[in-house]
Amino acid sequence: MSSFIYLDHAATSPMDEKVIDAMTVAMREVYGNASSVHRAGREARKYIDNARDVLAQSIGAKPGEIILTSGGTEADNTAIFGTAYARSTEGKHIITTQIEHHAVLHCCEKLEREGYDVTYLPVDSKGIVSVEAVKNALRDDTILVTIMYGNNEVGTIQPIAEIGEVLRDHKATFHTDAVQAYGVENIDVANLHVDLLSVSAHKINGPKGIGFLYQKAGTPLASYAYGGAQEKKRRAGTENVPAVLGFATAVQNASELREEKRALYNRFKQIMLDVFIQEALTFHVNGDTQKVLPHVFNVSFAGMEVESFLVNLDMAGVCASSGSACTAGSIDPSHVLVAMFGKGAEELRNSIRFSFGQGLTEEDVKQAAEKTAAIVKRLVN
Repeated sequence: MSSFIYLDHAATSPMDEKVIDAMTVAMREVYGNASSVHRAGREARKYIDNARDVLAQSIGAKPGEIILTSGGTEADNTAIFGTAYARSTEGKHIITTQIEHHAVLHCCEKLEREGYDVTYLPVDSKGIVSVEAVKNALRDDTILVTIMYGNNEVGTIQPIAEIGEVLRDHKATFHTDAVQAYGVENIDVANLHVDLLSVSAHKINGPKGIGFLYQKAGTPLASYAYGGAQEKKRRAGTENVPAVLGFATAVQNASELREEKRALYNRFKQIMLDVFIQEALTFHVNGDTQKVLPHVFNVSFAGMEVESFLVNLDMAGVCASSGSACTAGSIDPSHVLVAMFGKGAEELRNSIRFSFGQGLTEEDVKQAAEKTAAIVKRLVN
């Protein structure tokens, strides 16, 4: 076992050995530009086409509906700006939620500065947006609804299929950021009724810097990157063949092990809960306990201060998080917890996110829980 216990897989995950092997072979042998017509280019193109088939199958899509991107942030940006600019003559109203990832929220804020009208829907104390709220917010000029599948901080799963059903009778494009859910949830774009869906590789033991945006055939989308004609002129730039192959390998692994991992991560949650209860800690779990991603476990400990808590955990050899890694180092409270509990809530100061992934054992998790309990007792008393 390593010298520390890594419980921050929702921020990023270690690369699987099979992924590293696939990328190493590609870096050595598949050096052609996939846009070139010669033999080396055709070989690179074949690898990308095969990988695209794997990515498409993982969400029930067609290969031509997959746009390769540099990750989840670019996929979100492409979905939001691409839709806003492609449909600006039809309307300028966008609907989202208060708990989206900043890759979505900051896009919406920029569009507001450009004259678009954005509705930020609230969530309940479990972090769930109501289908009725989405329905009531719809207008004739609504062109985009963007709501995440599973929250990266508290793990709550949104009623995406139900919202998609509502939107079937409306012209608005429906986008979901599925970055945190992909690989652990069984995602089928037809069942969800979504037009656009964002995904990243580094959350599922794949490489950083690669992801994709699913674009349902016929969905309007303006180009976000200009240059060559790659990705059917939807995303210019020479394809990163090793990263694409690594991504496809990670997806195959995740698909084969999904149910096994889901059961294991739920067991990990129960182990931590059992330890916290045995140690008589005053705590509660944030988010929904049923409609939740299996690998995300956000807990509020009464009387704790998150900064000193994280430092003490790190010194004890436990890597955890106060929420989204993209806000690490920020003294601002989590916007997700603010939306759920209000600006003055204790949860903003005492909540820790543990997140599970490949390589963890039940003994690791038990040790981490015991170390957490010891720190809580020391800092509170």
